[in-house]
Amino acid sequence: MIAFLRGTVAEALPRCLVLDVNGVGYEVNIPLSTFDALNPVEGQTVTLRTHLHIRENMQVLYGFATDAERDIFRLLIEHVSGIGPATAIAILSGLNVAAFKSAVVGGDVQAIARAKGVGKKTAERIVLELKDKVGLAATWQAQQQGTTSPAAADAELALVALGFKQTDARKALAAHLKENPSASTDELIRASLRRLA
Repeated sequence: MIAFLRGTVAEALPRCLVLDVNGVGYEVNIPLSTFDALNPVEGQTVTLRTHLHIRENMQVLYGFATDAERDIFRLLIEHVSGIGPATAIAILSGLNVAAFKSAVVGGDVQAIARAKGVGKKTAERIVLELKDKVGLAATWQAQQQGTTSPAAADAELALVALGFKQTDARKALAAHLKENPSASTDELIRASLRRLA
């Protein structure tokens, strides 16, 4: 798996970047939110968090400006039925991470349905499955209300995106937060992975 790429922008289009990494050109599909965050120009050095999606007849590399964007992408394609990479990219192109979390927490189906290729029924399924099956909406709501730290909420999202059950991730995070309440997202993820291993 390719976790990230750091290289020079060879071509920059709103939905696709070609990165020259030590003489190898990687074509990376990106959401508009990543393009806006990076504002890439040819010759600029950028770092992208990546997800390699492998199908029978092709391999597609998706890139993101932040870990949170990649985590939302993975959450959508792995935990919401009927959502593929193209739809997940369309959702992230229409909503940044904060707006997406807010839409799920508030049940704002219309905001999610504005993304290209996402209808009302698909948006309803996203809200329903992320609220009820995965349960991350409660964590995002607690973050908005200030009862949980942004670092803890981001760490929980990352652990769920990596395939851990939310209840296990939450227990591991709570145990580490008792020892170190001001831990960063990276520290929380590393400590929780040690506890979950």
